[in-house]
Formats: sequence, structure tokens, C-alpha cells
Amino acid sequence: MAFLTHVQERLGKNRLVRLIGKSLASKLVLFSIFFCVVFFGTITAFSPEKYELEVGQKSPIDFKAPRDLEDRIATERLIKKAIESVEPREKIDPTIQIDIKKKIEKFFSNLYEIRENQDLSHVEKEKQLVENNDLNLSDKEIALVLNASNKELKNMESYIYEIVLQVMSTGIKAEELEKERVNITNYFMGLKEFSEDMRLFGIHIVNSSIRPNRFLDVETTQQKREEAAKSVEKVIVRRGNLIISAGETVTEDKLQLLKDAGLVKENGKKDFSLYFGVGLFVIVVETLLAAYIYVFNRELLQSISKMYLILLIFLSVYLISKTLYGISSYLVPVAAAAMLLSILIDARLAIVVNVAMAILITVMTGNNIDFMISSLVGGTVGAFCATRSHQRANIFFSGLAVSLSNSIIILGMGFIDNVELSKIAMESFTGILNGVLCAILTIGSLPLWETTFSILTPFKLLELSNPNHPILKKLLLEAPGTYHHSVIVGNLSEAAADAIGANGLFARVSAYYHDIGKLKRPYFFKENQLTHENPHEKLTASLSTLIITSHVKDGIEIARAHKIPKEIVDIIEQHHGTTLVKYFYHKALNNDENNPIEEANYRYDGIKPQSKEAAIVMLADSVEAAVRSMPEHSSDKISKLIDKIIEDKLKDGQLDECDLTLKDLEKISHAFRRVLAGIFHERIEYPDLNTKTAEATR
Repeated sequence: MAFLTHVQERLGKNRLVRLIGKSLASKLVLFSIFFCVVFFGTITAFSPEKYELEVGQKSPIDFKAPRDLEDRIATERLIKKAIESVEPREKIDPTIQIDIKKKIEKFFSNLYEIRENQDLSHVEKEKQLVENNDLNLSDKEIALVLNASNKELKNMESYIYEIVLQVMSTGIKAEELEKERVNITNYFMGLKEFSEDMRLFGIHIVNSSIRPNRFLDVETTQQKREEAAKSVEKVIVRRGNLIISAGETVTEDKLQLLKDAGLVKENGKKDFSLYFGVGLFVIVVETLLAAYIYVFNRELLQSISKMYLILLIFLSVYLISKTLYGISSYLVPVAAAAMLLSILIDARLAIVVNVAMAILITVMTGNNIDFMISSLVGGTVGAFCATRSHQRANIFFSGLAVSLSNSIIILGMGFIDNVELSKIAMESFTGILNGVLCAILTIGSLPLWETTFSILTPFKLLELSNPNHPILKKLLLEAPGTYHHSVIVGNLSEAAADAIGANGLFARVSAYYHDIGKLKRPYFFKENQLTHENPHEKLTASLSTLIITSHVKDGIEIARAHKIPKEIVDIIEQHHGTTLVKYFYHKALNNDENNPIEEANYRYDGIKPQSKEAAIVMLADSVEAAVRSMPEHSSDKISKLIDKIIEDKLKDGQLDECDLTLKDLEKISHAFRRVLAGIFHERIEYPDLNTKTAEATR
């Protein structure tokens, strides 16, 4: 704490800090420290020691992958091979076949029309056929078709359509066109029912009409190649696997892999993408943590010491984890941070910090999902189990719970991944050791955090409740009445706090110390007056009031001198609030009827209770004193008195600044009645025993 105080003093003297505000500057320093440590810790994990290597050189050491790496050259080879294995895709253009058929049909339709026109002479028919000669027929072929019989022409027309359909339906590539023409020629020459001239006519029409209609489908081929390339799985060298062994010749492939791993020195080359990525990732995690604290634990932002506590615990466990991960991922004590923060601050905050730490360490160590799952579950279990631990042995049991959760997760993940039983057993044993290590770290470091940051934990409260504490021991010897009064107030306060869900242990211990200011003048308080002599009878009402009310200020001084935690000092200061000292106020009214009496001069000059526990101690203090002074302790009268005291405090405005509800007050009243009923229960009246008769009966 002395270091933190020094840092804050130095910040306060800085001109820039004065300009932007000391509180904001402290938070920016926290943010910067967190970012720098985590950023450089992660970068060093991704950037191990580098060597000067060249192709053909012998490897000086065994190089292992610092993280999962893609062998890009091997992957490119597989992609190239997959692309080459894809056959080019082709497509047939059906419109070409349709155009050819229409062209031939048009020719024969025109031919039949000219042949059947009796008004035309033979010469005119030849002339018209030449004018519509789209198939480039020779004069000999024109004369042939004009003189051929209808049957022969019809048969030839059918063969022509059939051949065109067969050839064009299967598709013809440009390079296959001549081969197809040869096949067509051979086919027609084999048709013996036609004359040679008619067969040559059919060959001419088909061979002059057909043209390529099967082409490369560039789009489909490219798509298939892309699909083949995407289907290739990347060649991954897993974290810890050997890249190249010592003495092995460095090849181009191995050198590129070592460069990707950041193991080769490259002049002037900085992996800015890595730096940017890690920096961005750390900022996101840090921002999410800050956002959670701002939304759900905003009061932490007002306590710089607690913010430093969270930072130091986080970074300590983070750096320890980085070291232990090299031995085994399941030995990393992430749950220790969760257990410490659950005890020192809040269980929900501990779980969120555990999630952030698990994510950061997972990224730093190569995205080990099994580790991430075990650390998330183990840390959450540790945070739950360590909540409100009242015995240090409970921390050890919390560690065992972490061990159990780790072993269950490791077993489950091992069976899912079909890992060998021997390896599962070894990792489960490591997971059990992890829980024990977390418990040891928590128990061992807890006193350091408590003392350095003045954190009031259940363990600290139990130490303060020890009757051998110097203040309590002195209170018992010098003010025994106040001591016993404080013990009963403590019992009342704890029962009431537990009834409304407040911190019962804190309320009880605070009650033990609430009247320690009476040690300065113990005999001025009724409970410590062993004789009937009352020193207040010789004093004025105003002086008596001053003495009575000063025990609050005296208590604060004594508590601070003995380094009692601030939370308890606050309750000492607030346990009377601004209550009126009624006895001496009425005494002043009765004794000095002529002069006006200011009520404010007979009130405590304190602070009204700011918390539920402070209000409970105030009510328990008043109830215990009032009930003790009752001549008759019947349950009905005690109940009425409790209700009246609570009502008076409420009407006097003493409970205005704490968040107690009317339902809470009802529960507190019921808890008080239950405890007081056990103290002031009715007892059996024992008859007098005739000792002579008793002796005679022996």
C-alpha cells in the first residue's frame, strides 16, 4: 500500500494529471499496466528466439512449432494437384444443331416446291434452285436432285437428318470436325441402296452443314477447380511437433515454415499484423472487464486500491500460468485467481475475471480448447466454493472441488477425443494437482493481499472476533459490562443480518467493537458501574452528554490506533447516528426550565448508518440496553419494546440513509425476539433444600 500511495502522490504532482483528473489518471495507469504486461507476455509466446538460417544450411537445433502452423508450400502443392486433377468441363450449344437442321429443311422444302411446279421448264427450275443454293451445291448435284425420284430424295433426306442428329447431339469439337467428316463419308459410302452420285450428294450436304458445337465451359471448369482447391485441407504442423531436427539440411519448405513460426531472423521485417492482432485482442478483453466492473461493480471504480488488487492478482496468476504451461496445460492455476477474488471482493467478478484469463492464456498458448474448457469450469467452481469461506480449511476443500471438476472435464474430453487411457490418467492426475496448487497459492497469499490492501475478509473478521485480541481483552478487564453488552449486541446483530441476507459475521464482529470508545472512561457508563455511585449525579446534563457522546470519537481513535479495518471503524462512527441522548436531554429540561435547551446539543454528532449492517448494530445496541433495564422480561413486553425502538429510530430519521425496507425491519424485529427469548427465558424456581434431611437420607 505504501508503494501505491507513493504512486498516487507522484500522479497528484503531475500537471497533466491535474488537468485530466487524478482518478481518471489512476485508471489510465491501471489500464496501461494491464495492457503492457499481457501484450508483451503474449507477444513473447508468439515470438520465440530467432536464428539466422539459409537453404542448404544444417539446422543447429531441434525446431518445434511454437503454435499451430500452416505448411503453406505443402498446402499449395496439394491445391495445385487437386486443380490439375479436375477434367475440363464442356458444353454443347443446341442452337447450332437447330440452325443446321432448319437450313437443310429449307433446302429440301424449296427443292420439292420447284420440282412440283409444272409451270416451270427444266431450265427455269435449275435457275431457281441455283438462286436458292444455300448449301453450295454444284451444277451436277443440282441436276441430280432435279432428276432423282421422290422416293430416293425422301430416303436420302431422312438419312441426312439422322446423321446430323447423331453427330450434333454428341457434340463436335473444332479439332474433331475433320475426323467426323471422314466418318460421315465412310458411313454414306456404305449405303448401297443409293447411287454413288446420290451418296456424294448426301456427303456434301452433311459435311458442309456440320460445324463445331461442343466448347470448353470456362465458368463451370473454373468453379470445379475452385471447389477442388477449397476441399483441400490445410497441412498443419501442430504446436510442439518437430519442424526440423538438429543436423538436418534446411530445405526451402522447412525454411518457409520456420519463417512463419517466427524462428528465423529477417532483416527489417516486423510482424506488424501479429502485434496489431494481439494488441486489439488484449484491448477487447480489457475493455469487457472494465465494462463489467462499470455496470455491475461500479463501487470498485471508487477504490483504486481494490483495482490495483484485481490487477496484481490477475497479472501474478497470468505470469505464473505462462511458466507452468510449458510443463502441462492442466497445471496452470487459473482457478487461484478466481478463488482469491471471490474471497477478497466478489464471486461474480471472480468468474468474469476467470473467463478473461482463460481466454487470454488459451490464445497465448496456441488455442488449446481442452485447456480453455477445464480452466473455465475449474475457475467457476473455485469461485463458487470459496464464497464466504469462514475457515481456511474451506479453501482447501474448494481446491479439492477444483481438482474434481478438472478430472471430470479431462476424462470427458479424453473419451470424446478417443485419447489413450494412460494419457487420460496422467492428465487427470495433473488436473488434481492443479486444484491442490490453487488451494496452496490461495491460502499462502491471502494474508499478503489482506494486509497490503486492507481487505476485510471472513478470515480477518474471525481473527478480530478472537477474545484474545488486545482491544477485546482490555474491554473485558476494564469495562466488563460493556464487553458483555457488546457480545449480546453481536449475537443480535448476526441473527438479524442473516435474516435479511446481509453479512452476519461482519455485523457480529462490528458489534464487538462498536463501544470500544468507552474504554477511555468506563465508569461513566452504567453497565460498568459496580457500585451504586453514579458520577453523572455530580455533573451537569450537558457535560454528561458530552462524555457519553464522546465515546464514539474515542472509539474511532482507538480503532485506528490498533489498525482496525475501515469498515468496522465506519460502524463505530455510525452506530449512534444523530440519536438524541434522551435521559440527559430531559434532565436538562427539568433542571433548567427557565433557559431554552437546544435539542441539537444533546444529539450524537455522528453519521447516520450508511449500510444495513450499521443500521442493525444501531438497533441491536438500543434494544439490548433497553431490554436489560426492564424490570420484567416477558416475551410480550420484550416484543412491544423492540417494535417501539425500531419505530422511534425510523421516525427520528436514523434509518433514512441505509437501504433497509419495512420488510427487512420486520425480519430484524423477529430475529431480535428470537435471540432475546433465549437469553431471558423463564427459569424453574428451585425449592429450599433441607440440608439436615438430605444428610439423614444418605
